[in-house]
Amino acid sequence: MQFNSLGLSQALLKAISKKGYTTPSPIQQKAIPHILQGKDVLASAQTGTGKTAGFTLPLLHILSENPKEKYRPIRALILTPTRELAAQVYANVREYSEFLELRSAVIFGGVNQNPQVATIRQGVDILVATPGRLLDLINQNHISLKRVEILVLDEADRMLDMGFLRDIERVIKMMPAKRQNLMFSATFSPDIKKLAHGILSNPVQVEATPENTTVDAITQKVYRVAKGLKTDLIIKLISDGNWKQVLVFTRTKHGANKLCEKMAKAGIKAAAIHGNKSQGARTKALGGFKNGSVSVLVATDIAARGLDIPLLPHVINFELPNISEDYVHRIGRTGRAGASGEALSLVSADETVYLRDIEKLVGIKIPVEIVEGFEPDPNASTQPEKRQQRGGGGGNRSRNNERSANSNTKKNDSSRRPKRNNDRRRNDRSN
Repeated sequence: MQFNSLGLSQALLKAISKKGYTTPSPIQQKAIPHILQGKDVLASAQTGTGKTAGFTLPLLHILSENPKEKYRPIRALILTPTRELAAQVYANVREYSEFLELRSAVIFGGVNQNPQVATIRQGVDILVATPGRLLDLINQNHISLKRVEILVLDEADRMLDMGFLRDIERVIKMMPAKRQNLMFSATFSPDIKKLAHGILSNPVQVEATPENTTVDAITQKVYRVAKGLKTDLIIKLISDGNWKQVLVFTRTKHGANKLCEKMAKAGIKAAAIHGNKSQGARTKALGGFKNGSVSVLVATDIAARGLDIPLLPHVINFELPNISEDYVHRIGRTGRAGASGEALSLVSADETVYLRDIEKLVGIKIPVEIVEGFEPDPNASTQPEKRQQRGGGGGNRSRNNERSANSNTKKNDSSRRPKRNNDRRRNDRSN
């Protein structure tokens, strides 16, 4: 099947061709025709398989077919959980709408709102937003959602995981009851399906791959290692392999900063990206990683969704995630769009339970290797380490205060919400 057989306009086909695409991915083949027919869609596909174009292309087609008004109300709203994902989706909207008379904008926190407000005042057809900043600007009467025709929840499972359910419910109440709804995600938990039942009307469910599977093109490997030797091992692997682009995941912000410092002392150019970093610092780190001035990007799970790095060759789990589904999203940053990739995990004894749960989830036994001189400690406990809770956060499913967002968030963005499950609250709060 070719893109020109899906019923998309010539302007969109021209933009697709300019990007060098000819054949739609499986999720695009399945979702686009239903969306063009005006149906609500519940779509699931592995990360890196083209979900964004799967909803962006038909959305643009529908809006471009309808008459435009002199004053452009927001006609399509795309909600994303993180700033990085919002920026990525917006970039795709801009690229695909190059030959259309449609305006788009993106809003998220951590930056001055004034330029965003100025853009919205000029009129936009498509708004990409994170929930926190969207509600802030609505409360300030800068945004109205009364004319929204299409709602997209991108990475809906991540939004629930980050505690955005009430925000989503508030946003939905501000839109017309009659609209088209699209939910796209890498996975669909029972909570997501419950949310879909409350939002979608007679949805078509499409799925390109089984839930929580990992891309075949990704080579996975586990290095069993003593906990105290992880830093030396990762430096050895990167240095000996002369790897120039490596995405490394840690569980905590402090751990990310500490690992960056040790890599810098070893002569490796590294930068950290997490919720305590300002938006400017996060953008600079990601830009350096993409242009090659930074070899290693050390990230917390805030970066597991939304990072689109073409041909990323290596992902390393310095620490395994304590929520199994996050493993899929982490390693999904490599092996994208058919490219090959390598995902390595440094596993100490106290992560044995996490590894077992991950293997059960993805349905494979991940090959294990031990590097001489970095052997695991045979006397170490295999029980998960009980990490100190900070700021009153919750239990072993905590993201180690990643929910704390950053200090740039407006105070009223958090104070207006009732307290609940601090360990499941704001990863980035999407401010």
